Amino acid sequence: MGHQLPLYKHQYLLLVVLFFADLYLWSALRKTIFNYHFWHKYLITFLFWMPLMMVAVLIAGSIFRPVQDWNDVLRTYWVGFILVFYTAKMFPLLFLLIADLWRVVQKVPVIISKTQRKDIIKQKEGISRSKFLQYMGYLTGGLVLGTMLTGMFKWVYEFNTTREKLHFDRLPKNFDGLRIVQISDLHLGTWKSERPLEEAVQRILLLKPDMVLFTGDLVNFTTKEAFRFEKTLAKIKAPMGVYVTLGNHDYGNYVNWPSKAAKQRNMNQLYAFYKRIGWKLLNNRHMKFTRGNQQIALVGVENWGAHPRFPKRGDLKKAAHGLEPNIFKLLMSHDPSYWDHVVIPENFDMDLTLSGHTHGFQFGIESKDFKWSPAQYMYKEWAGLYTDKSSGRQIYVNRGLGSIGYPGRIGILPEITLLEVFHHEGERMS
Repeated sequence: MGHQLPLYKHQYLLLVVLFFADLYLWSALRKTIFNYHFWHKYLITFLFWMPLMMVAVLIAGSIFRPVQDWNDVLRTYWVGFILVFYTAKMFPLLFLLIADLWRVVQKVPVIISKTQRKDIIKQKEGISRSKFLQYMGYLTGGLVLGTMLTGMFKWVYEFNTTREKLHFDRLPKNFDGLRIVQISDLHLGTWKSERPLEEAVQRILLLKPDMVLFTGDLVNFTTKEAFRFEKTLAKIKAPMGVYVTLGNHDYGNYVNWPSKAAKQRNMNQLYAFYKRIGWKLLNNRHMKFTRGNQQIALVGVENWGAHPRFPKRGDLKKAAHGLEPNIFKLLMSHDPSYWDHVVIPENFDMDLTLSGHTHGFQFGIESKDFKWSPAQYMYKEWAGLYTDKSSGRQIYVNRGLGSIGYPGRIGILPEITLLEVFHHEGERMS
């Protein structure tokens, strides 16, 4: 038996719940739909029930062929469409439920005053409140559907370059103006083709980085997802090198492997892949860079996440062992919670930490003066630059270049980060 994704314990219960939710919504739509012309009627009926059929096929198909063995693009958009359509259906379902509850309240005269009953009678002369709620549900659901489809096919590949200029007392003057490009969370199993990734690579190279740092999550499930992108990623070069650390998805923990040996083969394939494309993996170790008689250090730790379901393999003591106390230190850590739970509390002198992992939830609102996303309720540092007030140490959380789950983005665009670091007294004009 080959490796396969873990079967969710309640997947059949989910199918039943979705069926009755669809049936409830269908009961409100059916009379209207069956007044349409023949082909309109059957087309809308098919589209309405299609997401449930897709869920059934996904569950049944996974029994005969592990989901991660499906074509990457097919799997991505199959799951994506299910998520999009059911998210859109949630809104008319919610409004329909409120409307039905309102109708129940109308039929309970004990809790309604005479004045309210008169108001209800008057409402029947125009559009009823329950009808209004239903229409609002349909309108909202349609807007959500359109927005999420746009996020899948347009915004997911609208790469945004974020530029930050940072100043550090400990940065040697010989490294003043160092250009660091950070990318994170490629999740290559979700990309529909090499073409958008080629565009992202060209954008990275045009920034003329001194070094490129990738902060983990190359794939979704298994290393083989990366193979079709090997030539594209190998084009990323920098004078000081390209360096990488591991994310939670890179370990193959989201697959049921037939044996420990099979899982280890997957990891060996990942190590070999990075070696072939020329990216240096920093698994709890560091590199030093010298200019003249001055040095800086780049430290990389394996994934460490505060949430119990994420691996805790990061070992900063091991990674930084032997480094001089006063040397300027860059840290790569996939999960930003490591900064909050280890780096700052244990007083590790990492001047700048680079993380990813959150994706900015792939959904939110960002403007010059306002930033919001559901990610902020799960992570203190979830997108952009943050400073620890007591120590002055900083962390930058990249919003990710790829996507997972929902194969799209709304408001939080895929990010390439250019960090220019300066000694506090100097700044190279760009």
